[in-house]
Amino acid sequence: MITAIIIDDEAKGRLALREKLSSYCPEVQVLAEASNGQEALLLIQHHKPQLIFLDIEMPRMNGFEMLNAIPEKKFHVIFTTAYDQYAIKAIKYAAFDYLLKPIDIEELKTAVEKIDNKENGQTKKQIELLQQNLRHPKKQLNKLAIPTLEGLLFYDINDIIQLEANSNYTNIYLINNNKITASKTLKEFEELLPEDIFFRTHHSHLINLNYIKRYIKGDGGQIELQNGRYVDVSRRKKEEFLKAISQ
Repeated sequence: MITAIIIDDEAKGRLALREKLSSYCPEVQVLAEASNGQEALLLIQHHKPQLIFLDIEMPRMNGFEMLNAIPEKKFHVIFTTAYDQYAIKAIKYAAFDYLLKPIDIEELKTAVEKIDNKENGQTKKQIELLQQNLRHPKKQLNKLAIPTLEGLLFYDINDIIQLEANSNYTNIYLINNNKITASKTLKEFEELLPEDIFFRTHHSHLINLNYIKRYIKGDGGQIELQNGRYVDVSRRKKEEFLKAISQ
């Protein structure tokens, strides 16, 4: 069983989530519900849940402020929100799961399936990254939490040279010749990373435009990156790519 607490200032929201968990996620045992951040702090301290479902918009103390007030963050977090797009992107950059209200059952099941019974020792780092990214809402998000089979790794997106599709995984080539395998698809990274910096040259390749060494003309062409690797440009992407590098 996964022990959980629901935190939401709306009674209807708490009830709806509890009923969906009971019907579709029987592995989750809801220990308690909180209607505000202060109440949640006491319940988390008392119950020590493995998972919290956390609403972001709450009066007096929002979800982010509540997390910041907890010294020992050893639980998993799934945000429940109708929040603005910037906050959602910051949540994604920190590799948290979120559920948009009204909560979709399949999305709920998918988020819960990712949770294991182990104590989560990386939540603190994720929250620090989330808060760092939320501090400057008009700035480009730079810090990214990358899920791997060994756990989360934290990188600056400017250190990423190339991303390469590897079935349901992605090989990421970094500066200093480092390479990691992320447990996300290339499409997920394409949707997350800024399109003015990262370009999908081919169905298998997403590159950082700042690391292009040269473009070799051809049917679609080929790119030599600064790390010495070569990447194909598909014919249908050629015109768009040449326009991107000319700006």
